[in-house]
Amino acid sequence: MTEVRLDTQERLELCDLFDELGPSVPTLIDGWTAHDLAAHLVLRERDLIAGPCLVLPGPFQRFAERRRAGLARGNDFGWLVARIRSGPPIGFFRVGWVRDMANLNELFVHHEDVRRANGRQPRQLAPAMDAALWRNVRRGGRFLSRRLRACGLEMHWAGTEERVRVRAGEPVARLAGAPGELLLYVFGRQSAAQVELSGPEEAVAAVRRTHFGM
Repeated sequence: MTEVRLDTQERLELCDLFDELGPSVPTLIDGWTAHDLAAHLVLRERDLIAGPCLVLPGPFQRFAERRRAGLARGNDFGWLVARIRSGPPIGFFRVGWVRDMANLNELFVHHEDVRRANGRQPRQLAPAMDAALWRNVRRGGRFLSRRLRACGLEMHWAGTEERVRVRAGEPVARLAGAPGELLLYVFGRQSAAQVELSGPEEAVAAVRRTHFGM
């Protein structure tokens, strides 16, 4: 029996949650319903023009948002969810390292965007998922915290000896939590992430005022 890859696992569980809760429920993304989020995920993987603009600044992002809004208006929620469930088309989003990092991060974070906006508590993740998310925190933490100024940042997988310094500088703030919670924090879900932030007062203040994420 073939083992289900972690990004596929998150994809299918997110789609099951979409089916359970329906199109109108809120998400952690301000102003977006589940229908809006589903349209975003379809655009990311299947719109060859607007999809790449999601990670570009200014007018590119505004263009992508117009395309996403049009996709949401013009398509039934069930159709969008079915497209997500079917997996990405042949191409970039099927490349192994993209699946292991970008896809897993995207699907995990958006899965939690729906779960936590609708009263669900953090999941007890399998050891393999925790390890994969920690690897992605280590690899992506520097980029996702690039707007942090005036202090360094260390991240600690709570309950283990695993630590990583993602931003140089003094004084040093420390974030501790499970890998998924740390990933949510650096993806800009600070209010939902269950982490412990500690360190000198000025470092803690710098972290709290920073806009993390893409």
